[in-house]
Amino acid sequence: MFSEVVIVRGGGDIASGAIQKLYRSGFRVLVLEVNKPSAIRRKVCFSEAIYDEETNIEGIRAVRVNCEAEIFKAWRDNVIPVVVDPKGKYIELLKPEIVVDAILAKKNLGTNMNMAPYTIALGPGFEAGVDVNIVVETNRGHNLGRLIFEGKAAKDTGIPGVIAGYSKERVIYSPASGIINNARDIGDIVNKGDILSYIGTETVKATIDGVLRGTIRNNTEVFKGLKIADIDPRLSETKNCFTISDKARNIGGAVLESILYLIRNK
Repeated sequence: MFSEVVIVRGGGDIASGAIQKLYRSGFRVLVLEVNKPSAIRRKVCFSEAIYDEETNIEGIRAVRVNCEAEIFKAWRDNVIPVVVDPKGKYIELLKPEIVVDAILAKKNLGTNMNMAPYTIALGPGFEAGVDVNIVVETNRGHNLGRLIFEGKAAKDTGIPGVIAGYSKERVIYSPASGIINNARDIGDIVNKGDILSYIGTETVKATIDGVLRGTIRNNTEVFKGLKIADIDPRLSETKNCFTISDKARNIGGAVLESILYLIRNK
């Protein structure tokens, strides 16, 4: 078991795969989030604690905290603290051994090697050996989860992964800017053409038949072109809406491997 503190920037669905692995391995994990996270696969995002005060993913509980004392209390209670801190002030305050950038913004929002002895970043926007110690490949395919010690991850393709023959068709983007009013919830079975939500006078409709795997939080202010929903065409996979994905687990394992490698070779 490890006692090292790991600060993870971001609590979305991919980040949550890493958070789960680190928590189960005994690290003291702190999650930093923005004030209004805009996750789609919300049932498997520790970022939801920001809105609901707490959340539970596969038996792991996370709570929203607001100060250093509450962070340490959460660790004593064996739960994961999640705090609003987009600029990373708690990195400077707590001086962790390890910082993981799991924002997946496709660009570097400020993470650098001076933040901690060991730094890891997920996906494009970072250069290993320059911005962070290790970059983890997040692009689906043969290299998914590969550790990069020099250079960068593959560029973002902008093309969603293929599920049961569907790629772009299964992902839904906002047709307008405004406040979203959801008519369906995560886990619902939908048919092509069903109304999923409303944005002002615009309706958002299902693009294919399937399970609504993810949808942005109700009453969120969205902009035109923002990803707001995700449909899984496999009707038998409803339970997958509430469990961490294969991709997130793969990347989570790579983050754990990165940390163990860095500790061993320090």
